[in-house]
Amino acid sequence: MRKLPARFAGLVMPLLLSILMTFIVSFISTLRSVGLVDHFLQIWMGSWALSWVFAFPALLLVLPLVRRITSMLVEAPR
Repeated sequence: MRKLPARFAGLVMPLLLSILMTFIVSFISTLRSVGLVDHFLQIWMGSWALSWVFAFPALLLVLPLVRRITSMLVEAPR
């Protein structure tokens, strides 16, 4: 399998992070809200899709700020 060029790492990382985080959080939230009902999977996937649509752009916007704050809190490697 061919890999993407390194210049895409800044998009791939937030893409994967947003997919995984919203997948887990929407599962927990949906399960807590409706329980294990008959159409749980459809409800969960709808919740996940909606949350991901907002999470990915939000990650792209806040990631530079988070990196700056992290660099203020964590010592650089020597």
